[in-house]
Amino acid sequence: MRFTLVLGFFVFSYAAISQVAQSTVKLERHYKDGEVVAYRMRGINQGHNRTIRYEARANGSVAKDQNQGFLEEFTWSDLETNGQSFTMSEPSQHFKEDLSLAPGFQLTVPDLSKVQPILIGPITDLLAFYADVQLSMRQDHLTHAGDHVFVKHGVPSSWADGSYVLVGQDAVDFDITLESVDHAAQVATVVVRHVPPAQSQIKLPAAWMLSPIGSAPNNWVEVEKGSDGKTVAEVGLETFEDKIRVSLATGRIESATMENPVEVLQRDCEDAALTVCGTPIRYQIRRQISLEAVNPTANSK
Repeated sequence: MRFTLVLGFFVFSYAAISQVAQSTVKLERHYKDGEVVAYRMRGINQGHNRTIRYEARANGSVAKDQNQGFLEEFTWSDLETNGQSFTMSEPSQHFKEDLSLAPGFQLTVPDLSKVQPILIGPITDLLAFYADVQLSMRQDHLTHAGDHVFVKHGVPSSWADGSYVLVGQDAVDFDITLESVDHAAQVATVVVRHVPPAQSQIKLPAAWMLSPIGSAPNNWVEVEKGSDGKTVAEVGLETFEDKIRVSLATGRIESATMENPVEVLQRDCEDAALTVCGTPIRYQIRRQISLEAVNPTANSK
């Protein structure tokens, strides 16, 4: 009887330990040299005066860099805007975007000065998804569904191209949750919220931009060339919520969505110093982005 009880306890304990081990995950990317990947990105950008819908395909191949290890080199194709095919310029067709989920790879914003403005969104959004997953993979405490970490960052990132977008910056901290783990489907879902830092580090080019337009310091700014020699200056409060499905077997991004609202104050200015400006206008920019892995060898649509 004593032996039976001990044996039963051992079986129970082994099952419990096995169950805990099975529920524990480690998010990491397993690269293979020559591997090919492809994604279809769709976006809706609702601004003050218009809404732009786009689709684009990102085509990537894995190679080994002698300095930073494995990377994925992407090119873009099959760009559509508002349901119509968009002719990409030669520089846009040959633009290469290097990304990686390897822990030691340093992700950076590429040179956007040669690509068409419509491609800036897809390029930087794909970078944002990779940055979120890479940051999540670096967290030691994201091992069980429900685990949560907060990462202070606050360092500004830029999407200015120097010709059309003269200033483009935002700064965020990261609130990361391992939302769910599906062992049967071999997929983990990570939710990464980009939230305003307590003290923003972005460089605001005009004094009137310093006043918060929301409940936190302004963490978003954009200055663009307008019509008739004017400059369009905008400042705002930005948040993101990215939900990303990651393969447990390969670490590859399977799909992702982004909700990106920005509360904006805009002024049209007569001078580059943004001191002679018109009446401020308040509105919201709302961007909704989706990313889906597609068969890299299948014909583009």
